[in-house]
Order: sequence, then C-alpha cells, then structure tokens
Amino acid sequence: MKVALSISGNDLDASIDPRFGRCARFIVVDPETMEYEVFDNGNVALGGGAGINAAQFVASKGADVVITGNCGPNAMRTLSAAGVRVIIGQGGTVREALERFRRGELESTTNANVKDHYGLGGSAACAQGVFAGRQGGGGGRGGGMGCRTGGGGKGWSGDAPMEQNRPAGGSSAEDLRELGDSVKALRKQLEALEARMKEMGKS
Repeated sequence: MKVALSISGNDLDASIDPRFGRCARFIVVDPETMEYEVFDNGNVALGGGAGINAAQFVASKGADVVITGNCGPNAMRTLSAAGVRVIIGQGGTVREALERFRRGELESTTNANVKDHYGLGGSAACAQGVFAGRQGGGGGRGGGMGCRTGGGGKGWSGDAPMEQNRPAGGSSAEDLRELGDSVKALRKQLEALEARMKEMGKS
C-alpha cells in the first residue's frame, strides 16, 4: 500500500499542507516500512485544473490513499475515479497522520470540503497556515481557514471552506449535508492542532 500526503516540507517530519492541488510537495509513503519519495508539486501556480492534475499525479505514483487537509470537488472526483481513498481534515506531521492511519482512526470520504480553486493566490503565510505548523514553534495564523493576502480585515477569502462561500438563504438537503461534512473536517483539523500544541508544550 502507498499513502500520498500533501506536505510543506521534505520528509516524514514535514507538516501536512492544508491544500491538496496547490500544496508545496507530495510525499508517497509505504506505511509499513516508512520508505518514502518526495515530489515537487508542479501545479501550484495553475489558474485552474490544479486539483485534477494533482490527483492524476498521485494516482500515477501508485497511491492507494491520499491524506490531506482540504480537497475540492474536481480533485475528489478524479481520485475517486482512480480508486484512491481520500482522507481530509488532517494536520500535524506526516508521521503523526500515518500513526493515526495505522491505528484505524481515519475515515475516508467522497465529499469535497472546499470549493474549486481552493488556495489560489494565497500568500506564503497562507501556504504554511494553521495546520502546517512550524518547526520548533507555534503554528501560523491563517492557512486553510480563510487566510487573506495583504493584511487585515475580517471575513473569509476565496480560500474559505465551501459553506462559507455559499449565498445566504440556501437550506437544501445537499447544502446541509455539505455543511455537516465541513464541520466534521474542521473539527478533525482542530483536534490535530490541539494535539500538536500539547506535544509542543511537553517538549
């Protein structure tokens, strides 16, 4: 089995990049032997199609499972069509995510938790984000949950989870289902962040 993860670093101690299609790199790991390969993501600057291309790329590397923070609908459809299971809402390091995976704590999904073009135009700070964390320090602010480029201001950018960009008034069953899925994904991300903060406090 091979597991592909979106990462911001270069090894098993790298933080998970909350973006899938526009992550800095991918790491493909055998969770039993922990042997791995790291690949630069050539789709970072694409105006469109980053998720589809990234999905095709990790599938071509033999990935059976993808672990990431957020995944848009096009990437999700492409991965599902290739028979690749997708686990979203993850943070922390590659090692931590793989430990959760081996313990059977992670569930796959076929539902995207962000809109198309998630992560497009994000700053370097957004690229690292809350869930990427920092080596030897606290996590950055922003990231997957609506980081804005160019400074302050309240509200959500185009990088926000799906439900934050919906027009007011929609309350269909599909909207409610997607909202529930997004809430679950965000809870998992927060739990991973809190666990990482506790580990940092012990060190």
